[in-house]
Amino acid sequence: MTAITEQDNRSSIILVVDDDPPSIGVIVTYLKDRGFQVVISQDGESGLKRAVYVRPDLILLDVTMPGIDGFETCRRLKTNENTKNIPVIFITALSDTVNKLNGFEAGGADYITKPFQKEEVLARVETNLSLRILQKTLEDKNARLEEKNTQLEKALADVKTLSGLLPICSNCKKIRDDKGYWNQIEVYIQEHSDAFFSHGLCKPCVEKLYGNEDWYKKKFRKTNKKT
Repeated sequence: MTAITEQDNRSSIILVVDDDPPSIGVIVTYLKDRGFQVVISQDGESGLKRAVYVRPDLILLDVTMPGIDGFETCRRLKTNENTKNIPVIFITALSDTVNKLNGFEAGGADYITKPFQKEEVLARVETNLSLRILQKTLEDKNARLEEKNTQLEKALADVKTLSGLLPICSNCKKIRDDKGYWNQIEVYIQEHSDAFFSHGLCKPCVEKLYGNEDWYKKKFRKTNKKT
């Protein structure tokens, strides 16, 4: 697993959603001492809005709050396209198995129990941030791969336009495009592919155009040797 660096800490934003000022004070102190940026909300509704606006890297969410509780807040976070991938760690004074299971079923990734232990808080925070960093890296790679696939599909589509039946003049060898215009064959191919052309004369054409003129034959031979 990728280790959290000091630079990661400074660039990571953690949203703390809790209605208990003493708890907020303790956990915010732990996080800021480690270098994290911290944003605070004191109820579920404002936490949902803040999460959409701030797009934190991690959310610490209290279970018991006025209004909607932590479980419902988490469920709403997970149904929102903008916040569904943000890991949620529940903050709870409840240590029984049922509430832990409820938290995981709501979409939580982990939990921290009160009273807080600094080492446990930071360990769980950094573990889940490491997972989030790996997830983001994978998402970025997938996005780049999709972009390359799109470019490849476009390139194949461009090449595909050169397949099939092309109207070509039997005399001047121009090609008629889909708008009815006649183009030089090299112009048409360059517009429909990444090919470029350089011009020269093949040996039969040299013979046809210049016959036995030695001066041009010598020039032609020298040019061929260079290429």
